[in-house]
Amino acid sequence: MGAATAPAGHFSVLYFAAASTFTKKTSEHLPAPIKARDLFARLEERYPGIKEKVLASCAVTVNLDYVHVDEPDAADADKDIKEGDEVAIIPPVSSG
Repeated sequence: MGAATAPAGHFSVLYFAAASTFTKKTSEHLPAPIKARDLFARLEERYPGIKEKVLASCAVTVNLDYVHVDEPDAADADKDIKEGDEVAIIPPVSSG
């Protein structure tokens, strides 16, 4: 796994590409648990503007499984992100 193990009661968030540029971090630890559907709101509180500028087009994985955090009706939006989990914020790959 990419980030150092999260401290007790926390999960790891890994930022890639534009997400890393916006946050000026490659990873951090946030308090757990949190519902997957609430992740973007938590990140928006920490980094105003990130939801519109970065997260709206990002894929999200929890322990390498893709989750639909921005689709309220998706079953996995209710998934709990638990202590020790690893979340990755993956912007789309640009081509050209």
